[in-house]
Amino acid sequence: MSSGDAKIWLITGASSGLGRAMTEFVLNNGDVAVATLRQPDVLADLTALYPPDKLLVLSLDVTHKVEVETVFAKIREVFGRLDVVYSNAGILAWGEVESMDEDSARKIFETNFWGASYVTRGALAFFREVNKPAGGRLIQVSSCVGIQAKPGFGYYSATKFALEGLTEAIVEEVDPSWNIKATIVEHGPFRSKIMGSHIKSVPSHPAYAHPNMTGQHFFNVCADDEFSDGDPYKAAVAMDKIARMDDPPLRLPLHKFSLGLVRNKLDVTTRELEKYASWSDDVCF
Repeated sequence: MSSGDAKIWLITGASSGLGRAMTEFVLNNGDVAVATLRQPDVLADLTALYPPDKLLVLSLDVTHKVEVETVFAKIREVFGRLDVVYSNAGILAWGEVESMDEDSARKIFETNFWGASYVTRGALAFFREVNKPAGGRLIQVSSCVGIQAKPGFGYYSATKFALEGLTEAIVEEVDPSWNIKATIVEHGPFRSKIMGSHIKSVPSHPAYAHPNMTGQHFFNVCADDEFSDGDPYKAAVAMDKIARMDDPPLRLPLHKFSLGLVRNKLDVTTRELEKYASWSDDVCF
């Protein structure tokens, strides 16, 4: 994939926020966007502006494996190749671990982990078996709370921790000759409906209901419009840079808030590692 070639992108969760911005950037950049979302009519304004050979909008609920397979088959039929997969579809429910009902927790995992895993498997197979020559770029959308979990985001964080582990594994598993690269992007607070009108907040367990509890406090911080100061379109610019790199990073924390969480976690982990390293001196037969 040379930097001067137009790319064919698959974008999941294209209805708003990061996914919508990525779709617009791809189109404005002269590339081809396959934009997927549960309600295709949401992108009617874009379909009125771009021909089908530049913008293909497909219905997709990533929690349905067959729908994911159908999307990849359609891309093969229409374009015959696929260069970049931006795996972005996700949902968020806020609530402490004890507050979260099982149904809500499972729904988060169905979309953020299982749905993303279906997209990941489809991307790997397409990059290896359909593209000639083999190759492709997978951009896996994680989160700053996939670096360090925060109160009220336990289950959401768990989905991102799981997705990061899955992605680390596939990076080790693929044959280098396939030229498949994956990058985990740990977005900070970019302006998106996932922390706005699309967020679901479950009632707090009585033990956590006091406003001074850390979960309540962090939710109030996140709910402040000024907190989500990241520009989704500028994030899209960074994603395009990753897609055109021969040797992209495995992880990209993207926002000063994300960088702060990484530095804090590294500091705490390093200190604890050194403090307790001797415990491993004599644990073997």
